Amino acid sequence: MASHDVPIGANPISLAQVNERAREIFRQIVESYLTTGEPVGSRNISRLITTPLSPASVRNVMADLEQLGLVYAPHTSAGRLPTELGLRFFVDALMEIGDLSDSDRRDMEAKVAGAGKSLDALLNEASGMLSGLTRAAGVVLTAKSNVRLKHIEFVRLEPERGLVVLVADDGQVENRIISLPLGLPGSALVEATNFLNAHIRGRTLAESRVELEKSLEQGRAEVDALTQKVVAAGLASWSGGDGEDRKLIVRGHANLLDDLHALADLERVRLLFDDLEAKRGVIDLLGRAEGAEGARIFIGSENKLFSLSGSSTIVAPYRDGAGRILGVIGVIGPTRLNYSRIVPMVDYTARMVSKMLAG
Repeated sequence: MASHDVPIGANPISLAQVNERAREIFRQIVESYLTTGEPVGSRNISRLITTPLSPASVRNVMADLEQLGLVYAPHTSAGRLPTELGLRFFVDALMEIGDLSDSDRRDMEAKVAGAGKSLDALLNEASGMLSGLTRAAGVVLTAKSNVRLKHIEFVRLEPERGLVVLVADDGQVENRIISLPLGLPGSALVEATNFLNAHIRGRTLAESRVELEKSLEQGRAEVDALTQKVVAAGLASWSGGDGEDRKLIVRGHANLLDDLHALADLERVRLLFDDLEAKRGVIDLLGRAEGAEGARIFIGSENKLFSLSGSSTIVAPYRDGAGRILGVIGVIGPTRLNYSRIVPMVDYTARMVSKMLAG
């Protein structure tokens, strides 16, 4: 894995604890699980491995692997499956990440190139493409607070209700309703609009907020108290609400329903849909993946967002032309995703989206 940086929390199992023979057997258990989802028994493994070993010897090694917490036996089955710790160990220490061919890259670029100019269309197209290629659900988490602002406007709707219209650098337009102080003159709305536009252009919401709070604190704001209230209400409506300043796009839900083996799988997918619907923990996931250089893998309960559904997430950050992180893009699926194939796809998609945003 050295050639592709997949930064993860430290794994408690070191490679030194697992000898060559045990590694080969463990690799067979994991690869069989990633292909079929089924436990694999010692008889089958003894036929698959290059070192000639009897099923009894294989069983002894499997018992050692079980003691390390890398595999477990579901029910009374004689076969073994990898644990979450086992999958993490495999991903960190043993997995060889594939690379994309030139034709793969060209196909991916062609699919996303037709997405038009808007950021939403580009992200929708990219996540839909990832979903189709990986047979998982494509996911994009984008932070509105990272958008650079171009213009803000206040419009009175009723005596005590107003509309804030915000235009971002990338052309996105959004509206929010705010409360207005009783008896506010029309001139205060014009003043608030002019004041904000003088301070926000080219800044993110977070930066604008800090800058304006500083101006107001130091008494440098050449606006009266009523106008200050409008300014504060406008900014609060834009940079408040945890869930509100994050946008979640999920494409390809149906892929998660393919290949279900049992009622337990159905329950897992139902819990995953609930999580996606409620957007629970989205900010946690976004924050943890944003700092990564390349793709980042969260397996099962390592990722609070999908811990109950036992799903895995492979995501990578995408950036604007100035190298600022705007959000993350990737896939969500069962823990038996084809990690070595999907990691380079997610990584390349994120770089492709960044390049298009910069261009």
